[in-house]
Amino acid sequence: MESEHIQEEEDDELFEHYRIVADPKQGQIRIDKFLNARLPNVTRSKLQDGIHGGFVKVNDNAIKPNYKVRPHDVITVSLPEPPRDTEVKPENIPLDIIFEDEHLLIVNKPAGMVVHPAFQNWSGTLVNALTYHFQNLPEMPGNEGRPGLVHRIDKDTSGLLVIAKSEKAITGLAKQFFDHSIDRTYWALVWGEPNPEKGTINVNVGRSLKDRRITSAFPDGDFGRTAITHYKTLMTLRYVSLIQCKLETGRTHQIRAHMKHIGHPIFNDAAYGGSEIVKGTVFSKYKQFVDNCFKIIPRQALHAKTLGFEHPITKKRMEFDSELPEDFKSVIEKWEHYVKYN
Repeated sequence: MESEHIQEEEDDELFEHYRIVADPKQGQIRIDKFLNARLPNVTRSKLQDGIHGGFVKVNDNAIKPNYKVRPHDVITVSLPEPPRDTEVKPENIPLDIIFEDEHLLIVNKPAGMVVHPAFQNWSGTLVNALTYHFQNLPEMPGNEGRPGLVHRIDKDTSGLLVIAKSEKAITGLAKQFFDHSIDRTYWALVWGEPNPEKGTINVNVGRSLKDRRITSAFPDGDFGRTAITHYKTLMTLRYVSLIQCKLETGRTHQIRAHMKHIGHPIFNDAAYGGSEIVKGTVFSKYKQFVDNCFKIIPRQALHAKTLGFEHPITKKRMEFDSELPEDFKSVIEKWEHYVKYN
């Protein structure tokens, strides 16, 4: 009884974070599954803990984890901390700007920088830096809290991003991304030697059915969305290869999921199997060498190298290239030396 009393006192301090109204034709589904499909970055085990703790209510009533959602149910998720607003706090973070005019800029993002504020990364992002250095950046509809952004790259992927500075620019660039007319190439160090040396991967990708934090390939086309990656091998180093990937579509983690699908995960990509020894023996000398390489590039070896598009205002063709970052260059040199002398 004492714990129930404590819970009642704590309820006074809860803040509503989510309110979801079930569709009139909603089929009956367990509450944890229902919420898992709708809340970002929340695992089912955390949801079940939240339900046990009384943080999830249906029609203002506490429920059990096996409750099945019905049509018109009003589901609320409340937490002890107030929800964050979408206002982005400007932060004086230096930017590597390689081109700028009054309508757009091209930024070379370092590995380790998150592009926009989100769960567990509310500060230190590219958007925090942009709002410090630039005022009144436009936002795409439905993209509140992400001023200037028309696309993004993963936290631990380095490379080029185009940022819109005007309403006309964000509209024009967004249309080119929608039409897949933006040219983007990435360089990746992958395990093994792709065979054939160049080709096209046309396999659906979508959020994994087992782990919603990663993307899975669905070769049968039964899930996910169309995803097309054109790749070609630039250099083979016996155990690893440097490849170029040209994106035709730009799905979340597309290259990472596609390369895993064809058996050549990106080097040191922990989420997609690349932080294990995929090619080569496991004897101690070689394993130590690979571990040293992982320390040199403690992230997936993926870099957004080139970007090409039509300037949304002048209509002039714009082409940009970027140097590989030091960690990426160093690990390639290390592999070249190893293959030459072993």
